[in-house]
Amino acid sequence: MNILLINPPRNDGIPVIREDRCEITDRTSVIPPYSLMQLASILKKNRHEVTLIDANGENLTYPRIKEHLARCAPYDIVVFRFTPTTFDNDMRIASLAKATNHRALTVGLCWTLQSFAEEILKSCDSLDVYALGESELVVPDLIETFEQKGFEGLREVRGIAYKIGDVVVQTERSKNDIDYNLLPIPAFDLVNLRNYRNKATGFGRFMILNTSKGCPFGCIYCTVRRTKWKAKSADRVLSEIRTLVRDYYVNVISFFDESFTLDKQRAADICQRLINERLNVVWYCNTRVDCVDPDLLKLMRKAGCRGISYGVESGSQKILENSKKGQNIEQARKAILWTKAAGIKTYASFIVGLPGETWNTVKATLQFVKNTRPNGAQFNVAVPYPKTELYEIAKTNGWITENLDWKAFYQHNSVMRTAQLSPSELDQARKLLYRSLYFNPAWVWENLKFIIRNPEDISVAIRYYYDSLKNYLIYDMHHGH
Repeated sequence: MNILLINPPRNDGIPVIREDRCEITDRTSVIPPYSLMQLASILKKNRHEVTLIDANGENLTYPRIKEHLARCAPYDIVVFRFTPTTFDNDMRIASLAKATNHRALTVGLCWTLQSFAEEILKSCDSLDVYALGESELVVPDLIETFEQKGFEGLREVRGIAYKIGDVVVQTERSKNDIDYNLLPIPAFDLVNLRNYRNKATGFGRFMILNTSKGCPFGCIYCTVRRTKWKAKSADRVLSEIRTLVRDYYVNVISFFDESFTLDKQRAADICQRLINERLNVVWYCNTRVDCVDPDLLKLMRKAGCRGISYGVESGSQKILENSKKGQNIEQARKAILWTKAAGIKTYASFIVGLPGETWNTVKATLQFVKNTRPNGAQFNVAVPYPKTELYEIAKTNGWITENLDWKAFYQHNSVMRTAQLSPSELDQARKLLYRSLYFNPAWVWENLKFIIRNPEDISVAIRYYYDSLKNYLIYDMHHGH
């Protein structure tokens, strides 16, 4: 079949990240559509003809998309990603696809809004199918069935919602029994790697990479909480890195896993292989503060790790307990200090507005940041994503409205209150935390000392601080992290 995979255009000129748990706008980063590249390689292996259009990366307008669709016609299926806050923008893909070829099957992918499948399909006449769950499993099965049996065969496909007239049908969820080690290398050749950048990683040919998926922890705000953790082996990870470095000259990689060091031994094996093969790639990762130790961090630095992002969430132990984070303030403090001692930049992520948030707990977070001085930080407001425990808590307590608009799920503009703080106060607290970081002389001096010890990081530091101040002073931290 002739299949188009599309990452829609930017939203009002602002880049969009459309990768499962990270379906957000971010004006300072242009992230590659890794999930679509992975899907493309699977479909090509199944002998389909595949075209990938990364309109976000190429900064294409909708008139340009229309031209691409005309050139690719007749196509059989169009698969595209969408997010809550860019929904109307993204759904134009389905409309244009139908206008160019009304017989084409349009398929949407979005991790965050799966519990709103009926509302989404009814709100867009041009969207035929909403693929739920793991796209690497569901979409290939959908395409094979559609090729053999047409629209009538959709009832046999697990993990989708689709329309029959005005009725939305949702099939049984698919089992996540995919072995990530058996997936082909993503189709990196279908995109222009020069298009991508990340504020935290600076300059260089950049790519994200998933070495694992899922998270067994129970954080109440997370859309992937208590999902089965499935990892690629060190051999499989190295084969992907080797391809990126040798065939595409990539020299900066961000491991996009929820927690890269969840299995410390696997992380150590990957590091040792990177050292042994001398691939000379700089890399970054996300993980939990209770999943590192000094020895592992030293090995990670030796293997090319230059930055780690930790989900600290709050400087208040009470907030962490209310959020079922499963970690404590002392673990966070030690992790940041150990990471800096190993010569790795630390990025700390915080959430303002979790249950129990007051001005006193906001001050506790502010004090934690002042005491630990991570190299960088992001402060987002709590978002009550559907099907999370936070959503149920907020609904029970009347912290969100009954007709909550899921198109307003930005991480810079609160749609939820707490018992003591209003949405506007939470937005104010977020800006206060950013101000206390960016204009703290001790923080600036700490980063200057880091640059003196690591002069190769000077361009990254200048870009990071420039983008951060621009976000704060000009854009008031809207669409910025």
